Amino acid sequence: MNTLSIISLVFVGGGLGSISRFGVGKLSLKFYNGEFPLGTLAANLIACIVLGLTIYLTKDKITQHEWIKYLILIGFCGGFSTFSTFSVETLKLMQDQFYSLAILNIVISLILGIGILFVLVK
Repeated sequence: MNTLSIISLVFVGGGLGSISRFGVGKLSLKFYNGEFPLGTLAANLIACIVLGLTIYLTKDKITQHEWIKYLILIGFCGGFSTFSTFSVETLKLMQDQFYSLAILNIVISLILGIGILFVLVK
């Protein structure tokens, strides 16, 4: 696979992931508009599910279908998940003295994110 093809796949996957993340954020506000950053949590956990399922379903075929790695694993999941937003939202919770929500966000994000991948990828 040539470099231009790889860049194109990452670009398209990243764009689709970013648009999807934006949609999840907007959709989450229809159900919950409190202090807890539910949209970011949902996007990050969905990205873990997509990543884990893709690895699980393609583990024996990923070398034959290399495009999946660039389009979905790197592009889509990279654009869909967001560590930087998770970090800034957690910091904002701390600054606003919502310490329990900040800790809850960290714990839920890590335990569920890693747990999802543990179950799907093992």
